[in-house]
Amino acid sequence: MRLAVVEDDDGVGDALVEALNARGYRAERKRRGSDLLLDHRGYDAVILDLGLPDADGLQILRQLRAVSSVPVLVLTARSDERSIVRGLRGGADDYLVKPPRIAELMARLETVLRRAAVATQPTPPVVVTGDVRVDLGTRVVEVAGKPISLTPKEFELVEALVERPGSAVSRQQLMDRIWGDAFVAVSRSLDVHMTALRAKLDRPGLITTIRGYGYRWGE
Repeated sequence: MRLAVVEDDDGVGDALVEALNARGYRAERKRRGSDLLLDHRGYDAVILDLGLPDADGLQILRQLRAVSSVPVLVLTARSDERSIVRGLRGGADDYLVKPPRIAELMARLETVLRRAAVATQPTPPVVVTGDVRVDLGTRVVEVAGKPISLTPKEFELVEALVERPGSAVSRQQLMDRIWGDAFVAVSRSLDVHMTALRAKLDRPGLITTIRGYGYRWGE
């Protein structure tokens, strides 16, 4: 189980990583919120401090939630009710005040991981929309029974959209997933690949543009 520990205080951060690793986790330390945003993929959960040197932790949490549903446990010195409410409403799965009791921290971490595991639904291996068939296992897309040739990034676009047919997927989510960073200027690359994908599918209306937000597959 891989964890990101976002904590700028060396003493607290190192102690947390040591305690977590001693209990079987693979904890990795990050000192800045931007480090988490640039490298959040692949973690099973995040322990997030709110007092970070480059940005407020609540802002980092909001940005992370725009592209990821990874479980987040806020661990901070802010104990006032307003901060707790803002943290939970901002997307935290749990909120714990420093200094933590290690046993309680572990119990709360286990709880958010268990909830996340229950909420995760398996991806359907095949998605059929009209006469378009997407096989996520073999990475084959067929239109009217004939396979079409897609580049790896074009298929990744299809994959990201058909995982939730009918639901909106933001541009940030797509850029983060496919290009690895939702916060740099790769927006033009997304437009180019989307145009090419639509041309190959040749099914107007299959991928809907949601102005100012992103895209949706199907109805």
